Amino acid sequence: MPYKAPRGTQDILPQDQPYWNYVKQTAIRICHLYGYQPLDIPIFEETSLFVRSVGETTDIVEKEMYTFEDKGGVSLTLRPEFTAGVVRAYIEHGMYVWPQPVRLYSIGPAFRYERPQAGRFRQFHQINVEAIGEQDPALDFEVMSLAWQFYEELGFKGLSFQLNSTGCPKCRPGYVRVLKEYYQDHIDQICDDCRRRLQRNPLRLLDCKQERCQPVIMNAPKIKEYLCDECTEHFQTLLGYIDSIGWPYALNHRLVRGLDYYTKTVFEIWAEGIGAQNAVCGGGRYDGLAEELGGPPTPGVGFAAGIERIVMTMKYQGIEVPPLESPNVFVAYTGDEVKREAIKLAHTLRTNHIGVLCALGNRSLKSQMKRANKSGVLFTLILGENELARDVVTVRDMRNSQQMEVKRGELVDWLRKALQNY
Repeated sequence: MPYKAPRGTQDILPQDQPYWNYVKQTAIRICHLYGYQPLDIPIFEETSLFVRSVGETTDIVEKEMYTFEDKGGVSLTLRPEFTAGVVRAYIEHGMYVWPQPVRLYSIGPAFRYERPQAGRFRQFHQINVEAIGEQDPALDFEVMSLAWQFYEELGFKGLSFQLNSTGCPKCRPGYVRVLKEYYQDHIDQICDDCRRRLQRNPLRLLDCKQERCQPVIMNAPKIKEYLCDECTEHFQTLLGYIDSIGWPYALNHRLVRGLDYYTKTVFEIWAEGIGAQNAVCGGGRYDGLAEELGGPPTPGVGFAAGIERIVMTMKYQGIEVPPLESPNVFVAYTGDEVKREAIKLAHTLRTNHIGVLCALGNRSLKSQMKRANKSGVLFTLILGENELARDVVTVRDMRNSQQMEVKRGELVDWLRKALQNY
């Protein structure tokens, strides 16, 4: 049997690369517009980093991490998400002495062992944005604004925010106690996973997708009624900023996200056209994470967006993207004696930053012209013994099949001007 890509992974083929390139370049452009700087972190980290940050009772840590022991006996894990590694880098490199907040973005693969489905893979790619070192809800708004503008400039339709506050260490325990008491009264109505969550990670009860649990979730106590004054003021201030812009949003008491480090603001961006899985971006605030990882108390807020989900939605919504840059010139030749000069001509054009495809093998000129036509080039340069003798090149305009002769010494300038006019 031939080898296939491992389950939950995919090959990103040339025909899909224009989408990926456009998404990444748009993300980079918008991040720079907001003053965010690029940061690359390792693909793997010490396992304990994710256990401490993501939470040992989360599904990610319990079921989904790719963990291995290296030859030195150290337990390492392929990153299941970016934020823990970014905050680790922030602490390790003393970024807390930089002007705050520190604005960072990363783009790359992450890994989770979960059931593959539409837009969800075991190796997936994320755009990750973090702003660390400031608790002002205006920074929450900035991060959300960056995310919104990114999707808007990609051409997404039907955008809206889902919003919630998950409180802080002062007010969340009181809510969790009430939530557990409520669920104890409905223990016979919930699924087995929720019975486990009730003891280990009660907030995740609200995120269950099982049908039998939906009526219980619908009537569960809402955390907004248990927020402390600080969390209430933070959330209301953020909503005021959003109202001033006019973004559509819904308050969603079920939105808790899947990671333990979230505090206060949590949000998702939803887009039309992808069925039940309509979240294309998720993030929030994590004010206690740096301290949990051994750094000074440092607030932070950010979001992550999966490129696979973005590309899938763009295709569904019929969003077109510009093609990747490709050669617009084809060099054809007649006879083996001319081939060396044709190769030299192609080399000269390339060193002058003119993209070229050059015929290969010993095909007939007719066959080469068919290849040039299929390549979608604008001009085909034909070189034969007659052209060599007169130091010219025959140039064929592929749009109208008209041909002309251009002196070889003038060809570079001629092509530059001709290509600029297209």
